[in-house]
Amino acid sequence: MKIAYCITRMDEIGGAQIHLRDIALAFQKQGHDISILSGSLGDLTDHLAAAGIKIYHVPSLKRSIHPYYDVLALFQISKLLFKIKPDVVACHSSKAGLLGRLAAKICGIKSVFTAHGWAFTEGVSPNTAKIYRVLEKWASKITTHIITVSQYDRDLALKYKIAPPEKMTVIHNGVPDISYEGRMISGDHKPLKLLMVARFGGQKDHKLLLSALKNCSDLDWELDLVGRGDAQEFIEYCIENNIQDRVNFLGERNDVADLLKETDVFLLISRWEGLPISILEAMRASVPVIASDVGGVKESVMDGQTGYLVPRGDAQVLEQRLRTLMNNKSEAASLGARGRRVYEENFSFDVMIKSTFNVYSLC
Repeated sequence: MKIAYCITRMDEIGGAQIHLRDIALAFQKQGHDISILSGSLGDLTDHLAAAGIKIYHVPSLKRSIHPYYDVLALFQISKLLFKIKPDVVACHSSKAGLLGRLAAKICGIKSVFTAHGWAFTEGVSPNTAKIYRVLEKWASKITTHIITVSQYDRDLALKYKIAPPEKMTVIHNGVPDISYEGRMISGDHKPLKLLMVARFGGQKDHKLLLSALKNCSDLDWELDLVGRGDAQEFIEYCIENNIQDRVNFLGERNDVADLLKETDVFLLISRWEGLPISILEAMRASVPVIASDVGGVKESVMDGQTGYLVPRGDAQVLEQRLRTLMNNKSEAASLGARGRRVYEENFSFDVMIKSTFNVYSLC
């Protein structure tokens, strides 16, 4: 099968980008003809190109709404699709999802959109959510099929009548298994190592996490923050609250799997989510998770069994959960071990690939 992927950005390491990288490589290995169209290129596309996947740059495809660039991007994507002539166009991320599906319709090609958390999900500003509900409802009419990465996202789409139920399939994210031989078990080192992998921006609530940790200054912990974006206000917050020596701002990294080997507790404190791949990576590494109870997070983190769910914006509960694991490293290790078992049972990469290809094939 000839598959063309369309995504807004590939110059950053986020859930959608990691997902696309993994499935593109897997399908190519199976003998399929893979192309990727992206508005920005980076290390990920260099890696994919080196593996033999065709990469096409769409310079006008940008995340922000801009009528001139959006029309130009639609023209550029359509021109490339006429050239590539794929059997299916698989779109990821909101902007590429809209323009890619429209371009596919223009070219008479079937399209699949994977929603990695809707842009109108709970936690998004009401005005933004309203605009995206209108856009997604329109786009669904020209879409052959929609994949949601969580049951939560499918239910949300049904609630707002984005698409009929027969047009949507839930396929949970999966991540390829890797060896974690030599991982340090919780309690082997001190202080307790915490890790959050998240882009600095409106979706993630770094301030809430730092506020909770500030109140845990009587305990021995160290936090690594991985992700791109403007972190200056959080650096200043750490200095103002005298925790700057405990918080490491590492920027964007491509060695998160290695960092997880040294991690005792993984954190993802957010205002909204789909089904975060970063959580699955932590579970794969037998690391317990404390995460905000938003979106499809509860479909991966089992509260009290593989980690803890925290209500959105609740610093007090977050502090309590942090203290629980800081004071009981054996409990943290037990949660992590159960998380590994849940990963093996429910988030198999091979199952995700097979299910995704079935959707492509039935289009």
